[in-house]
Amino acid sequence: MNFYEQLFSEKDLKTFRDLKVWQKSHQLVLEIYKASENFPKEEKFGLISQIRRSASSVPTNIVEGFKRISKKEFAHFLNMADSSLEETKYHLILSADLGYLKESESKRLEELCDEVGKMLYGLQNKLTT
Repeated sequence: MNFYEQLFSEKDLKTFRDLKVWQKSHQLVLEIYKASENFPKEEKFGLISQIRRSASSVPTNIVEGFKRISKKEFAHFLNMADSSLEETKYHLILSADLGYLKESESKRLEELCDEVGKMLYGLQNKLTT
């Protein structure tokens, strides 16, 4: 039994796409891209670029960690994903404070970030305990 089967007790886990945390973080990225389409055009190389990059870094780090050989390495990349998630949360706060996001949209995206964060935390705990 490989360490992924031990970790998840699922023999169906074949790719990163099977990870629920990747699925949820990918959903977050898609929603961030959609929300940032309405930001002012002068933010194209500023906040739009920053928020999209930090958000897309979350699932990217999950993917990279998934292919690592050890649990320790995977946990390291999950920590990096979590750091990028925190950066994304700040960008959401800034976007709302600047009036680029409606309060309801900002709240929904922050809640999605919180869900991803809890999932990352849970997976990190499984890997490190």
